[in-house]
Amino acid sequence: MESEVPPTDEKLDFKRVLPIFVIVLVGLLGLTIIIPLLPLYATSFGANPFVIGLLGATYPLMQFIGAPILGRLSDRYGRKPVLIISQLGTLAGFLLLGVANALPLLFLSRIIDGLSGANISTAQAAISDSTTEKTRTQGLGLIGAAFGLGFIIGPIIAFVALALTDNNYRAPAFVATGFSLLSILLTAFWFEETLPPERRGTTSSRPGLSFGAMAESLRHPSVGLLLFLIFAQQLAFGGFEQLLSIFTLNRLGLNASGNAIIFVFIGVIIVAVQGGLVGRWSRAYGDRRLIFAGLGLLAIGLTSLAFTPEQPPPWYSRDALAAELSAPEVTTQGEAPSPVDTAVELPSDENTGWLGLLWILAAMVPVAVGGGVLQPTINSLITKRVEPVDIGGMLGISAAFLSAANALAPVMGGAIFEAIGPTALFLIWGGLMGLLLLIALRRLTPGREESVAPGLARGSGGH
Repeated sequence: MESEVPPTDEKLDFKRVLPIFVIVLVGLLGLTIIIPLLPLYATSFGANPFVIGLLGATYPLMQFIGAPILGRLSDRYGRKPVLIISQLGTLAGFLLLGVANALPLLFLSRIIDGLSGANISTAQAAISDSTTEKTRTQGLGLIGAAFGLGFIIGPIIAFVALALTDNNYRAPAFVATGFSLLSILLTAFWFEETLPPERRGTTSSRPGLSFGAMAESLRHPSVGLLLFLIFAQQLAFGGFEQLLSIFTLNRLGLNASGNAIIFVFIGVIIVAVQGGLVGRWSRAYGDRRLIFAGLGLLAIGLTSLAFTPEQPPPWYSRDALAAELSAPEVTTQGEAPSPVDTAVELPSDENTGWLGLLWILAAMVPVAVGGGVLQPTINSLITKRVEPVDIGGMLGISAAFLSAANALAPVMGGAIFEAIGPTALFLIWGGLMGLLLLIALRRLTPGREESVAPGLARGSGGH
């Protein structure tokens, strides 16, 4: 693989990875336009908290099924054809979301889009094709930076679309369709294949799509613990992402526009972390130490969120928010749900102020930094501990573990949210991160990659 990379491997070749970054970003714009609004969109159809959790689980569950398949196909047939075919599915999913007039169609749209969205493992593999071991963390961090930029630009676009259509929640879905079409065109005419035919794997011994193969990968001496960590940390961070909108709806009374602001704030932090800082930190401290730091920051941030004061901002009006959530443009004709019976209880407007909003923004800092560090760092360490021919397949397995966690998290979180409340939910998530940190400190030993990392030669033992 090294012959495919420029000789100056100390620095990331941005020119080489730029097309991958732009294509991922444009594709993610469609997704990030939808994410902050989907729980409220489902609420407008009368969905209860558990159904909202199921809807949130549908997309990652389909990713769980699709990621190993697409990862293996991209190893065998190349990255470009897999990207294009999956992007066509994303286009169809957004179109269906825009025309949906009942909850079953919302679910179907997320099924289609989830199977297609499993192509993130293919994009990660293309990044790995274009980097060295020393620059791979930074390269994979650009995928996360694309998510961060998406969370900045996507919610802004959604905010504008809602403003121009008097809060018609269908409008952002059609805008997302347009960005999906643009990503297809960019892939077809700009992206150059990163995996030439002579490097495409043909062995049948690599992990495939089965629970047995995933269980076997957990026993892998070099990456098994990493796969466990990426799954377990995502149980909390994935649930946080999926349920944040209804948490802020319940605790602060934030509508779609208010949630867009929160997601923009998170996106700015993630861009700063994954667009440059994670690469510097990786070279300075090593991937293992970054994993420890990420888990610790998530533990602090999620625990802090649990104690967010129930104080809506000064402009909040309970009646106005209830009317927005039962708007006829959003709901099925003649079946607008009662505002009082929406997915979560709306806060009173008798105690407004700034404390609640300021508190949640402060808690978002360690959450965003910790979450922004973990995924690219764990995936980078995985690629450094397997053979080059296995990178695509193993990243597919990693993406499948992420998707499995993302599928479980909103269902479990939604049930806890409804049965016990959001405070207990975030305390549980924070405690889980603390436990994972203790496990990682004891079990995540140095590997061969640390013998070649600057300043870390003394950690060359282990795997």
